[in-house]
Amino acid sequence: MGAPFKKFEAHASGGPRIREIPMRMVLPNLVTVLAICAGLSGIRFAFEDRFEPAVVMVLLAAFLDGIDGRLARMLKATSKFGAQMDSLADIVNFGVAPALVLYAFLLDLAGSPGWIAALLFTIACGMRLARFNVLAEETDQPAWQSEYFVGVPAPAGAVLVMLPLYLYFLRLGLEPSRPAAFVATGFTVLVAFLLVSRLPVYSGKSVKVPGDRVLPVILGVVLYILLLMAYPWYTLTASVAGYLVFLPFSVRAYSKRAMREGEKVPPSDIG
Repeated sequence: MGAPFKKFEAHASGGPRIREIPMRMVLPNLVTVLAICAGLSGIRFAFEDRFEPAVVMVLLAAFLDGIDGRLARMLKATSKFGAQMDSLADIVNFGVAPALVLYAFLLDLAGSPGWIAALLFTIACGMRLARFNVLAEETDQPAWQSEYFVGVPAPAGAVLVMLPLYLYFLRLGLEPSRPAAFVATGFTVLVAFLLVSRLPVYSGKSVKVPGDRVLPVILGVVLYILLLMAYPWYTLTASVAGYLVFLPFSVRAYSKRAMREGEKVPPSDIG
């Protein structure tokens, strides 16, 4: 009598077989999975009314999600599987997690408008990421336009939208209330539109530090990290304010560069 079940063949038509994979190829995907775990853990903490660890986990997820691609390129471990994993992690960590944490904290007090704002932010983040993935392969754009993003990047949007939580953690007497919830709802919708806008946002990827200024720059970065560790909510609030002030200057710089280059085309979404 034959075996009741036949052996499962993953590639019955003679396709590629699973082979041994170097650890350097696995490491970036492991970081991506850890980022997803951090983002989902942030949602859990929010449901348990533990909002400070919830925000910390969402920020940690954004940080891990931001370095996995760079780690893959540094280790020469890029793959189609990793790219797909990274895209799925992005929508969870930059769209779903911040929206649900903010909704559990404040937006639910606004009723249906608060939920609509949370949905709009998540959908806008998904569309922003999809547009980036589609246009990143275009090569017919001027090289200088790769220095600009189209709209606010998804990681920055995740940090921006949680501003009401930072203000609450500062213990300035701001308490969750229905009026505050409607203000937060409007701010969430604003961030959602910034994500899908055509606003040219300078990426800073082409910045080169003069040799005689390397040490001051390193010292400044270390100072920012120390401030973030010692005074996280003050530092994050100041960072959000600084980023919002920076956006008009980015638009102005792009317009001047476009005039200098003699072009009147919107920025590409490469980079």
